[in-house]
Amino acid sequence: MKLYKSYTFRTKDPEIDNLRTIIEQEVGDRIKTSHLRRIEEDGGPSTAAMRSWFFGKTRRPQSAALEAAGRAVGYKRVWQKLERK
Repeated sequence: MKLYKSYTFRTKDPEIDNLRTIIEQEVGDRIKTSHLRRIEEDGGPSTAAMRSWFFGKTRRPQSAALEAAGRAVGYKRVWQKLERK
C-alpha cells in the first residue's frame, strides 16, 4: 500500500470520526445498530462495514463508501483550503 506524506494518521482515518460526529448529531444519540441499518437502507454501505469503521479495526475505509454513508444521512463532503503551519 502506498503511503502519502501529505495524509498521515496513526490510528483511524479522521474521516471516520467526522462521519461518526455527523451521524450522532443527526440521531441525537450514540450510534446504534438501528441507525446503521437505516443508513444502509438509504443507500449507504453495509451495517457490518460501518460497525467496523466506528467500533472495529477498519482504519482506512474506501472513499466511495464514506461518501455513500454521508449522503445517506443527507451530507456531502466539500473540498476546502488546507491551513498549513
